[in-house]
Amino acid sequence: MQTTSSVGVTETPGDTTAGGPNHPAVGNTDLCAIASEAAGRTISPSLYNVDLAPTKAAGRKWTSYSIFTLWANDVHSLGNYAFAIGLFSLGLGGWQILVALGIGATLLFALLNFSGFMGQKTGVPFPVMSRISFGIRGAQIASLVRGAVAVAWFGIQTYLASVVLRVMLVAMAPGLKDLDSNSILGLSTLGWLSFVALWIIQLVIVSFGMEMIRKYEAFAGPIILVTMAAIAVWVFIEAGGAIQWSGIKGLEGADMWLTIFAGGALWVSIYGTFVLNFCDFTRSSVSRKSIVKGNFWGIPINMLVFGAIVVVMAGGQYKINGTVIESPSDIVQSIPNTLLLVLACLALLILTIAVNLMANFVAPVYALTNLFPRHLNFRKAAWVSGTIGLIILPWNLYNNPIVIVYFLGGLGALLGPLFGVVMADYWLVRRGKVNVPELYTDDPKGAYFYKRGVNPKAIIAMLPAAALAIAIAFIPGLAPAAPFAWFIGAGVAALTYFAVADKKQAHEDVSGEPIAVASTH
Repeated sequence: MQTTSSVGVTETPGDTTAGGPNHPAVGNTDLCAIASEAAGRTISPSLYNVDLAPTKAAGRKWTSYSIFTLWANDVHSLGNYAFAIGLFSLGLGGWQILVALGIGATLLFALLNFSGFMGQKTGVPFPVMSRISFGIRGAQIASLVRGAVAVAWFGIQTYLASVVLRVMLVAMAPGLKDLDSNSILGLSTLGWLSFVALWIIQLVIVSFGMEMIRKYEAFAGPIILVTMAAIAVWVFIEAGGAIQWSGIKGLEGADMWLTIFAGGALWVSIYGTFVLNFCDFTRSSVSRKSIVKGNFWGIPINMLVFGAIVVVMAGGQYKINGTVIESPSDIVQSIPNTLLLVLACLALLILTIAVNLMANFVAPVYALTNLFPRHLNFRKAAWVSGTIGLIILPWNLYNNPIVIVYFLGGLGALLGPLFGVVMADYWLVRRGKVNVPELYTDDPKGAYFYKRGVNPKAIIAMLPAAALAIAIAFIPGLAPAAPFAWFIGAGVAALTYFAVADKKQAHEDVSGEPIAVASTH
């Protein structure tokens, strides 16, 4: 096989798109024919294109720093600050919050490594990875559930960022406040202008593909860390060098430890989406070592820094005026200096865009590409996903507790069982052995065709675990177990799948290099 290109087609230097190598004279059907010849088996156009194909091992660019900056951005998201500050409101003091976050960080470090190793070895994105356990067609279930959660939150996070932008614009030009008093479909004129501006900026970035996302995360990471640390120092100085270190509700004994462990479990649940599709990023990682190193500095170390900032912000503000803030944006709005307020708002905007790109954009883009591989590449899927995030009017979703709790919460409860099935199948049943080329064939004799493209054993394992997780999340009588719903769902699904799976079946370990594409998309 030629090594001058991905799947044997010579590339013209610089001739690339966001979706991968751009060969104007070679359609997806022709690429599949070339890949079929290279792999020695039929590669289906309904399962393969340059975005879904495995990445070549040579030329991967995601280093440990790239992975670290993912977490440098995502851990310090406004939503995470709101959650962690909420632990202060529940009555946990400084050291107790740090312990809760430390428990969650330790568990996440392990889960993300196992999930990341899968992507680094196979080079495939999550929708393709889920074909291993769910089948070449059943994988649509997993990828669409993950994508649906993400596309809704993409719109909501963009709306929340637009609120910060509105604050910044009014601070810079007070006359704009007049544009913020009307309502058009639930949003003011200034609100619409802010939302659409941020919507376009994110779509432009994503249009340049995963490599541009990597570069943006690397740019944003240090800015976020410095900004959040600076805000914490400012609060500490304003509080006279003292913070509220102990819990404001005096929790002790069993109640205290239950709240600590619940906080740690919920911290993992927040990342239930990310541990599921972390392979979308690690498929371009240079080595396992880079994943472990990036995760180590980005998860336990970075999360402890995050926890320290939370304790200083919440405890310091409580010392100042006896109130508990909801997020850093509350502090930013109180900054008396206009220049500093604008700079802080810019940093929060950079942060929110960074979080949105990796947590809420990549998953639906790959899900849509997986659904329509003949018609959508990365760039087209990004615009479709972004458009959906706009037309659902996400500010109305955010302001509707029923939608947030029951729709998004219900979908979120399914992520634990999905994770349990995928991980049990890959690590316990197959012991990491994957025939990568067969992930792209619809031959009934293929390893992942199962029954009409769906693995019934995966569905059998997932459904009762999903029902249990949803029941725990929503039935009031089961409220004490609600923080642990993700773990319960994942554990039940994993154990059930392992029990019903054929553990005597031999599994082949076949590289996807013959049909791989260059890691530039």
